[in-house]
Amino acid sequence: MEYRSLGSTEEKISAVSLGAWQFSESWGLLDYEMIKKIISTTIDNGINMIDTAIAYGRGKSEDFVGRALEELNLKEKVFVATKIPGEMLGYHDVLRAVRGSLRRLRKESIDLLQVHSPPLWNNIPTCEYMRALEKLVIQGLVRYIGVSNFPSILVEEANFCLSREEVVSNQVRYNLIERDAEKEIIPHALQNDMSIIAWSPLAKGALSGKYTAENLPKFSDVRQNEPIFYPENFKNIMPLIDLVKGIAEKYGKTPSQVSLNWLLTSYDNVIVIPGAKNPEQVIENVGAADWKMSYDDWLLLEEESRKITIYRSLNVFP
Repeated sequence: MEYRSLGSTEEKISAVSLGAWQFSESWGLLDYEMIKKIISTTIDNGINMIDTAIAYGRGKSEDFVGRALEELNLKEKVFVATKIPGEMLGYHDVLRAVRGSLRRLRKESIDLLQVHSPPLWNNIPTCEYMRALEKLVIQGLVRYIGVSNFPSILVEEANFCLSREEVVSNQVRYNLIERDAEKEIIPHALQNDMSIIAWSPLAKGALSGKYTAENLPKFSDVRQNEPIFYPENFKNIMPLIDLVKGIAEKYGKTPSQVSLNWLLTSYDNVIVIPGAKNPEQVIENVGAADWKMSYDDWLLLEEESRKITIYRSLNVFP
């Protein structure tokens, strides 16, 4: 496993880490024994960070992660990142929310506490919640501060609000199909020595190679309103998926491994956090690291993915 620095810190994080959104009703993985096997396999294969959030099952994912790490005696060996929802960013809510996360995670301190999204529906000043987060660092309840789904200009404001700490990471949607983060967010992160934590690095399964325009996932989960899976969009994605499959066959890899590897070899400050519903998927995800495709193959993916436009208005304005 390759390990990358977390921002400007000395923390070394596995380039492929584990996202824990699936440990909730959203994705339907609620079997604790299976979750425990997934986490055990995760650590056995060199992954050292698990990313969860209060919003994942209203704390259920945090509880599953904390319980498993405690029972497996891995609490001190795993870097745990969690997130506070945008609607819980009032000063008083931040201080209370972290207490609940610590209880569910069964930890004395949270390694990386991230703002899940800006307070879009509440009029909470940026400095109010950032100073609350900094106070938690001073109190020893949080080690590092991160943000998620933040535009670069708001990251600048967040850093301005901090007296002695700094934002070490920005967690954003980033995959071979959806590359908007490359326009401003990733260059800003590189310039400021921040990590990018890529959520949905497989485009919610679109890059796994399992689906075609004629065989789309049933819209009974979080993909129900996902524009990638609108039939009109998916038809435009298929040439890229076919190319990914061909390159995967060439290297003896899976489409998922090729798609994740492309992200890791495009920027050295990117950490990917794919989910896993069983131990086999964990092992597959780990196989995305520690190898490199040829520049010609990387460039083929670069150029094909540039041709894709995801129309998000199709369900509103046919």
